[in-house]
Amino acid sequence: MKLRRIKLGTIKLGKHCAVAMAVSMALATSSLGGQIVDRVVTNVNGHVVLQSDWEQEVAFEAFSNGRDPDSFTSAERNAALDRLIDRELLREQVRPSQPAPAEQVAARVAEVRKLHPDCTTDDGWHATLQRYGLTQSSLEKRLSDEIQLMKLVEDRLRPSIQIDQRAVETYYNDRLLPDMKRAGSRATPLPEVFGRIKDLLAERKMNELLSGWLASLRSGSHIFTPESSAGERNR
Repeated sequence: MKLRRIKLGTIKLGKHCAVAMAVSMALATSSLGGQIVDRVVTNVNGHVVLQSDWEQEVAFEAFSNGRDPDSFTSAERNAALDRLIDRELLREQVRPSQPAPAEQVAARVAEVRKLHPDCTTDDGWHATLQRYGLTQSSLEKRLSDEIQLMKLVEDRLRPSIQIDQRAVETYYNDRLLPDMKRAGSRATPLPEVFGRIKDLLAERKMNELLSGWLASLRSGSHIFTPESSAGERNR
């Protein structure tokens, strides 16, 4: 479950501004051949997000979707940075302390591997990981963090979600039946799809609650981007 991009209100700057600038300047002086090795791209409540973190996120998302990182548009790269910010805000709230179950991580790795035709052999798998700037361990850790974070978020939000029979019936009559008729398929009886509709509506509600929570977290956070010409940036 990917975190959705949320637009912020105005963010006030404080001491984190000075911290970010100081760290950014220090990193900028660490160079090879006159090129910057790393730099601060944003600061989330005092937590520094580096250019390398951003590039790693783009590489991971590209790899997880079977895409070339270079194919990402500027808007897609910015959306990836927004998801980095979202995860940091959520981690401050739920603080995962345990890795995800190994079998769940292995299942996600297998799903991702199927997206890459060259990964049928171990040599091909590791070569592809290297091409994206990833390793087996970094991929497993990233997937484990994602699984565990979203589990904790779901544990927090799920109890407040109640989908009643009327909501399911309304979706069935107003959305599903018309879609089946347009497709020329047989109208599936409501009892056969009741559970699936209920799960779908629950997931939609979960996304709504998560979006609202993230918007609230962002509005009360200090999120600073050093390169912003105005000195502060709404994400």
